[in-house]
Amino acid sequence: MDNMVKDRRDEPQTDFIYCDGAITEVLKCGSCNPGVVGFYRTFIQTLHSMFDYHYPVWAVSHAGHCVTPDSMDMVEDVSSAAERDVFGLNGQIEHKLAFIRRHVPSETSLVLVGHSIGCYIILDIMKRNPELKVIKAIMLFPTIERMAETPQGKVMTPVLCHMRYLAYLPLFLLSLLPEGLKACLIKLVFGSIRSLDHTVVQPTVGLLDGDCAVNAMYMGGQEMRTVLERDNITIKKNLEKLIFYYGASDHWCPVQYYHDIKLDFPHGHFRLCENGFRHAFVLDAGKEVARMVFEWISGSLRT
Repeated sequence: MDNMVKDRRDEPQTDFIYCDGAITEVLKCGSCNPGVVGFYRTFIQTLHSMFDYHYPVWAVSHAGHCVTPDSMDMVEDVSSAAERDVFGLNGQIEHKLAFIRRHVPSETSLVLVGHSIGCYIILDIMKRNPELKVIKAIMLFPTIERMAETPQGKVMTPVLCHMRYLAYLPLFLLSLLPEGLKACLIKLVFGSIRSLDHTVVQPTVGLLDGDCAVNAMYMGGQEMRTVLERDNITIKKNLEKLIFYYGASDHWCPVQYYHDIKLDFPHGHFRLCENGFRHAFVLDAGKEVARMVFEWISGSLRT
């Protein structure tokens, strides 16, 4: 019986809401007191359980990066969403700020965890709203500077900035396939990952939805153009709260970026991966990374 209660307590709740006018998926572990979030299911479940379910752990999707329920549209108001560019990088930052304002009580102490471009968004959130009660901010495989100059950026910049429309037709055709066939194709693509976390298959299928893919590629193009210089001012102001974790073979964030930031902030908390984790760690190392995050932040939450 205890195991059954624990299993129910550990099962995330998925909500779909409109936030800043755009469809948003919220994955919640824990009480209501406070990317594609489905990829982080194992990560947040592990983190939630390691704190013995005392603290709620939520994951918030990027605006428009989720398959809409039948009863909802991608946006509440098309003209308003277009005017505010809600699916662009700045719109995504405002989207997260709006979520915090509307769904998190102002007195709540927060631990923010970002992955990849989520780290850039967290730094901007801390700059735009310095009154937030952020205890710690965890930056996993941070893409916070010179994205277009990275090995992966050099490949993806022309695709995302100049040729993304060419991808729309094949994406549309893929979206027409039966869900089961799409899942089989995803498993085939991921076949070389020996310890694949199979909870990531369904979110990947969701990304093949036409609207989700278009929104993700649109945002990606803006990232290539916008993420240039590292925000040293915000980092300096919040250095004691920040923990950075860089990959040892990350094509989105070369090791040189780790050495550069350590040189600029010798008293900061910077770690270089020694476990061989990939940039997309959620594919096979969600539990392991969650355990590391727990070790980094547990002291701050218990003081």
